[in-house]
Amino acid sequence: DVAEIKAIMDVFGQDAYNLNISSTKSMTGHSLGAAGVIEAIACIMAVQHNVVPPTINHFTDDPEIDPRLNFTFGQAQNRTVRAALSNTFGFGGHNACMIFKKYVAG
Repeated sequence: DVAEIKAIMDVFGQDAYNLNISSTKSMTGHSLGAAGVIEAIACIMAVQHNVVPPTINHFTDDPEIDPRLNFTFGQAQNRTVRAALSNTFGFGGHNACMIFKKYVAG
């Protein structure tokens, strides 16, 4: 939504245009207390397999959101994924952000 995109822009600035932005909740629904762990697993899998999951069932763009951002609508995107950020904003003010990064031995 607009507030989440504004936060991404505030944190990443112009680099936000190089990021993929997707929502797995569009595929899983809202599982209340388990939503964060489902999103975390999706992020871990994205980093491990270099595939960004899509946002499905998107039909109408919000005019307040910059269309130049790289939303992953409709189908997954294959690309190198070195890290993934999961933003989980739940009912009652439960908020968490987690970053999952690819481990490179060496």
